[in-house]
Amino acid sequence: MRRTANELIERATVERMAAEGKCIVKHNERVVFVPFVAPGDVVDVYTTRKKKTYWEGKAVNFHHYAEDRVEPFCEHFGVCGGCKWQHIPYPQQLDYKRQQVIDHFERIAKVPLPEVPATLGSERITYYRNKLEYTFSDQRWLTREELAQKEITYDRRALGFHMPGSFEKVLPIRHCYLQADPSNAIRLEIDRYAKEHNISYYNARRHKGLLRTLMIRSTSTGEMLVLVQFGGDAQAEEAQPIITALLDHIRVTFPDLTAVQYVINPKKNDTFHDLTVQHHSGTPYLTERMGELQFRISAQSFYQTNSEQAERLYEVALEMAQLTGKEYVYDLYSGTGTIANFVAAHCERVVGLEYVRTAVADARVNSEINGIENAQFVAGDIKDLLKPELIEKHGKPDVIITDPPRTGMHPDVVKQLLAITVPRIVYISCNPATQARDVALLAEKYAVKQMQPVDMFPHTHHVENVALLELK
Repeated sequence: MRRTANELIERATVERMAAEGKCIVKHNERVVFVPFVAPGDVVDVYTTRKKKTYWEGKAVNFHHYAEDRVEPFCEHFGVCGGCKWQHIPYPQQLDYKRQQVIDHFERIAKVPLPEVPATLGSERITYYRNKLEYTFSDQRWLTREELAQKEITYDRRALGFHMPGSFEKVLPIRHCYLQADPSNAIRLEIDRYAKEHNISYYNARRHKGLLRTLMIRSTSTGEMLVLVQFGGDAQAEEAQPIITALLDHIRVTFPDLTAVQYVINPKKNDTFHDLTVQHHSGTPYLTERMGELQFRISAQSFYQTNSEQAERLYEVALEMAQLTGKEYVYDLYSGTGTIANFVAAHCERVVGLEYVRTAVADARVNSEINGIENAQFVAGDIKDLLKPELIEKHGKPDVIITDPPRTGMHPDVVKQLLAITVPRIVYISCNPATQARDVALLAEKYAVKQMQPVDMFPHTHHVENVALLELK
């Protein structure tokens, strides 16, 4: 059969959920992945991509809706790349996430599993994020009606989210349900002011333009930080008055903001963790609370983006660690020390290992402001740190807690864990696929004794999973 796209599949029944939040439709024994549909929908599918083993498509017409489908609450649903599961009842989302964890472990890890309990749901399923990042672009995504116009009458500047699969096209967002107010008001006002004063928006191809990204961070205590990232054009002397006027306007319009900051980024990527953050006004950091603890968060700090659910996640990890107060604990990929400081009161000593030096500095501050004296933090690449010399200096751990990035642990780290042979490893993961890969390697000496999926991101396919591994 020809493998060109642009084929219409009529009256296809959506069968089940698949990877990355998409669903499966079958056509002549061929698997077709389709987003924004639900099992039980009957749809016409327009194919957009054809590979040897699978196709991709989009639903262009609905003949029948699944009986348990719910009405999406966001006007941008189906176009924006976020919150793709709004049309699926939340209890079903949790079921799908649990099954996703099981599927990854059965397919990749191939180890005996304990009974996997129901996914721990989030009490808030809207306005649950404490950080959002928006992009300025002079290449706004255009509707079909706008594309059909013979004469351009629209403004191409946009402040919003990247369109899926596009590094330059940005969808302007009128209202986002991910972060509580005044987040939406701040974004809209900055966009209005910038257009009124004709400030240039960034072009990702030419790497020109003043306004590049906008980050809004908030805490459960009501504090909020705004950071505007400017492109390399901001290095010009004539740009400084424009920058100052914009930041002054933000401060005056939103006087309750805890901090207003900015960064000038001349690089070709948006990352700014290796750049100097300039402080405009307010306090240079936020303070978040988790239980009895306080955590100081800077613009460059990592902190779980669902604050309330993060506490539940760490409680699960603490319970699996089975600490009695006498253990030495190593916290790998410790970030700003949230886990290490969280478990410090329940063990003899905790050592956090983290490769981002600014995060290590934040972790030490967080220990200090909470009066924690039995936590130490070491900066460096985990695969280079986790060596006999470190263990000789800090003592052999009784429990290791590891919370790596989505890519999972480096193979050398896994080898070192097998060599150390601690009684228990608590593995927290935001990507069950890479977690299952690492567990398959650790299975040489460890057995999976407990699993607990935790939902940090409602209306998305993402799921966090905590696994307890015990030495055989």
